Amino acid sequence: MAKAKKPEGKRELTVVNIVVSASLGHDIPLEKMAATLSNTEYNPEQFPGLVLRIKEPKTSALIFSSGNIVCTGARSMDKVEEAVKKIIKSLEKIGIKITIKPEIKIQNIVASGTVGMDLNLNTLAMKLDNTEYEPEQFPGLVYKLPAAKATFLLFSNGKVVCTGTKSETAVQIALEKLVENLKKVI
Repeated sequence: MAKAKKPEGKRELTVVNIVVSASLGHDIPLEKMAATLSNTEYNPEQFPGLVLRIKEPKTSALIFSSGNIVCTGARSMDKVEEAVKKIIKSLEKIGIKITIKPEIKIQNIVASGTVGMDLNLNTLAMKLDNTEYEPEQFPGLVYKLPAAKATFLLFSNGKVVCTGTKSETAVQIALEKLVENLKKVI
């Protein structure tokens, strides 16, 4: 009797982190910011940027004296916008008025979820191109998907992490392409 194939479960990816950059169009006095605001970390001997932690939405921003910022931790573009507004408000507290609306550019989106099926990572490592798998070092398989400009971490229980995409639509397209490729070799 043939072994019954386990039915496929739900597949989904949820955005867990959006990394963006923007320019505030104004030089920022980082020493003054660090001395005035409590939620900052600044150690110029080790790193030229100031870290600003925002409680709600829970994000962190790297702020450079040039006015360039990198914001990380938001789970949606609405939260990114909210975080950037709070950065600008923080600067107003030290007398810096940002007059432009910063152009926010997505650098990377990280999403996690499941493909809805168990995966044999040894088989995938042999049958798929662009993989790295060293189970003695790390339990996940790294699978680069150049067609979707995405990189996946695959685990044997079907859990996945996707990185490298630059839009929420691209995350879903990458997931579909991943599942399509997995079905070809399973």
